[in-house]
Amino acid sequence: MKVVVNATPLIALAILQYLELLPQLFEEVFVPPIVFEEVAIQGANRPGRANIASETQMIIQAPKANSTIEPLLLGLDAGEFQVILLGLELQADWILIDEGLGRRVALSLGLPVKGTLGILLVGVRAGLISKVEAKESVQELVKNGLRLSSQLIGMFESELDKFDEGGVN
Repeated sequence: MKVVVNATPLIALAILQYLELLPQLFEEVFVPPIVFEEVAIQGANRPGRANIASETQMIIQAPKANSTIEPLLLGLDAGEFQVILLGLELQADWILIDEGLGRRVALSLGLPVKGTLGILLVGVRAGLISKVEAKESVQELVKNGLRLSSQLIGMFESELDKFDEGGVN
């Protein structure tokens, strides 16, 4: 399975020290260079930056196709735009984007989308993290400034409650 990852999920998973979930869940983990630059080089003061910079199992790859559409016309930042282009090009199994507009654009183009909380749920389902660790992770993300609505947290916890303790749904 292939996944293309945007900045916020990378940062969030690094904060939680769960970057290793990505290569455990996916055979290939792609990150566009502009996203890598944003989180590993420009993000020197961000939590988790060192973990991202040292992650060796990520494939840093730019999309081959250039779009004539300016990302800002769609309201996307350059990283989201490249994640979507690369996801289309690679026919990725999932793209990981947390921002609402980026998710909507990706979905409208037929891309399967997950976010950070979705990856935590998949990690629980796969038995890689526990339900308790997943719930604690959400609180850690909020504590570190990631904006999660109470509605989203409620939906996450509702989905989490559907799993047996062993991670099997």
